[in-house]
Amino acid sequence: MYLTKEKKAELFENHGRLKSVKDTGSAESQIALFTYRINHLTEHLKENKKDHSTRLGLLRLVGKRRRLLDYLMKNEIERYRAIIAELGIRK
Repeated sequence: MYLTKEKKAELFENHGRLKSVKDTGSAESQIALFTYRINHLTEHLKENKKDHSTRLGLLRLVGKRRRLLDYLMKNEIERYRAIIAELGIRK
């Protein structure tokens, strides 16, 4: 499996708001998790161009991440700027 418990805990610890493994619900930790999964699926689709069900899942993940980023941008612009810079995402 590409996403082990240890890798997920590392993502939550590095990008979570509280900098702990238990911070799984904050927008920053969810955006980091979605970004990791998006990058993995993008690589998968480069090799398997006809995998349409994975492409649909990728588009859903991108939409979820976009909605979370829009929420942060509208409500807490500093958190938005920090997570964009940290993950290297740009609008």
